[in-house]
Amino acid sequence: MELEIGMRGEAALLVGPEHTAARFGAGGVEVFGTPMMIGLMENAAWQLVQPRMAAGETTVGTLVNVRHLAATPIGERVVATAELVEIDGRRLVFRVTAHDEKGLIGEGTHERARILLDRFLARLATR
Repeated sequence: MELEIGMRGEAALLVGPEHTAARFGAGGVEVFGTPMMIGLMENAAWQLVQPRMAAGETTVGTLVNVRHLAATPIGERVVATAELVEIDGRRLVFRVTAHDEKGLIGEGTHERARILLDRFLARLATR
């Protein structure tokens, strides 16, 4: 299967204490942490394209540019959405958003690169 501009995918979670800014050391506040929001956005993008990768191929994150717009308390559900907006060779660009039960909490762009996993791991071993 080929990748297509406009493809959309999502990932979701219920915010627990392990997802808070306080847990990540990114502030002492017990609300959904920005690092976790970014991870959920990356996961939405990865899940979207991974089923269309060839055997031995995957993607890795290379750029994140997002704004965290609103706080989400423990116990609320967060859904991150990724839309493939550009394909430039191995470079994949996604528009990403995150919503909680009250509305938009984050937005931005995320880039991933297509890689051959064996080759990537071999280069990593020689660093």
